[in-house]
Amino acid sequence: MAAHKKVQQVLDWAVAEAGVPGIVADVKEGDRTWFATAGVADIQTGARRRPGEHVHTGSSGKAFTAVVLLALEAEGRLSLDDTVNKWLPGVLDVNGYDGDKITIRHLLSNTSGLFATGLAPEISHRYATRSGFAEHRFDEFTTEELLRVAVSQPPVGEPGERFEYSNGGFHLAGAIIEKVTGNGYAEEVERRVTRPLGLTHTRVRPATDTGYPDPHPRGYSNLFFKDGVDPATVTPENWESLMEEPGLPPLDVTEFNSSLGWSAGNVVSTTGDMIRFLDAMASGSLLPPAQHRRMWTTVSTEGGYWMPHARYGLGVFEFDKQAAGGRTLRGVGGSLWGSWIFAVGTPDGRHTIAVHTNTEWKSWDPMFRIIEAEFGISIGA
Repeated sequence: MAAHKKVQQVLDWAVAEAGVPGIVADVKEGDRTWFATAGVADIQTGARRRPGEHVHTGSSGKAFTAVVLLALEAEGRLSLDDTVNKWLPGVLDVNGYDGDKITIRHLLSNTSGLFATGLAPEISHRYATRSGFAEHRFDEFTTEELLRVAVSQPPVGEPGERFEYSNGGFHLAGAIIEKVTGNGYAEEVERRVTRPLGLTHTRVRPATDTGYPDPHPRGYSNLFFKDGVDPATVTPENWESLMEEPGLPPLDVTEFNSSLGWSAGNVVSTTGDMIRFLDAMASGSLLPPAQHRRMWTTVSTEGGYWMPHARYGLGVFEFDKQAAGGRTLRGVGGSLWGSWIFAVGTPDGRHTIAVHTNTEWKSWDPMFRIIEAEFGISIGA
């Protein structure tokens, strides 16, 4: 198909010009599938990327968390309008937060007023530089530590006032899941998401794991600040200017502990499974109609230092219709050291593409070019 030829050209461009070691695109359109690669899975051996690789899905895990909470709401065990204090009394009542005002819906839509968790000094000091990452790459985070970090800096706004991408909000959501059910977060994701959808290559990564099942690509990162940068001076406005200069060789980051992600993003999957997952989320085949509507009731992300031309639902995103030429495209995605994945598709679940690079997000260009090639939509044009 002509579209697939264009997608392949973008994959080749990503490797040749965008600094991507290896990239895959997995497409399902009706009963037809298509898979393509460019670049390598392993810089040292030159091994090619291939179907069925296990990869870290980063913040795509937020959608899994949202599904579990929406399923619990459908069962009458909680409401999205429940306050955090109802389930986690006092946890939010520090540093200017008010657990009687912040709801589960606020957490899942990134409108809670919680600050951007990755900018917390206790996080950025560990991983800001190559030497810091090497020292702390196997650090394991407990739930208690994650909840403490979530409120370690003052609010950026009132609940419901604005969008601010915050992993801490999803850590609180994960803790609520465990409080409501009495079960572990990973157990509830398996019970309510991966098992019903038949996602046999998908799981929440155990807190002690540092590697991936075979097959998997090596992961490479340039996501570090320049030597000498004080992480305390980093803000959402200036962080890009403080990153390492382009051209430095990437660091192999394949093995590391990702418990820092937990319920905000610690799911390992494959592109095939992520297509099946997004199809179910986009079309509403897993959740009841009321909860499906809640998932896709979106808020503006303008000013929130996030993806342009997109609105945010509950753990998921939808491109602004005007920016997408009047069409609706829905998606999930995430990035962290050595991995960037996104899955984008139509609301009926019939046409979906999942793309993975074995390095983290660097710009939106590859994503937007691939969407234009596959769907004929020029985002933001």
